[in-house]
Amino acid sequence: MPALNSDREKFAALDAQVLDISVDSIFSHKAWQKYEIGSIQLPMCSDFFPHGEVTKAFGIMRQGPPLVGISERAVFIVDKSGKIVFAKVYPLDQAPKSEDLLEALAKVNG
Repeated sequence: MPALNSDREKFAALDAQVLDISVDSIFSHKAWQKYEIGSIQLPMCSDFFPHGEVTKAFGIMRQGPPLVGISERAVFIVDKSGKIVFAKVYPLDQAPKSEDLLEALAKVNG
């Protein structure tokens, strides 16, 4: 998240809004910023209750190890008409690279 936050102006230049959605609570998001990643300006959305409804709708609710009931680490690019035009699931220990996402956005905006 910090890298995506640092590049938010680059995303905005491509007419994109980056936001985080996880099954964590709002309290958890605040604690993560306070104790681990520092303050960020990107919207952090909680899919906490009812648990994982957005995560389930996007098909990324984890059903197996290491933790059942969390969301996969994934990126979706949704165009202005609401169509998913890019999707990629990452291993939980890998963060998406801003450069890759900016490149995908440039292709979508073509």
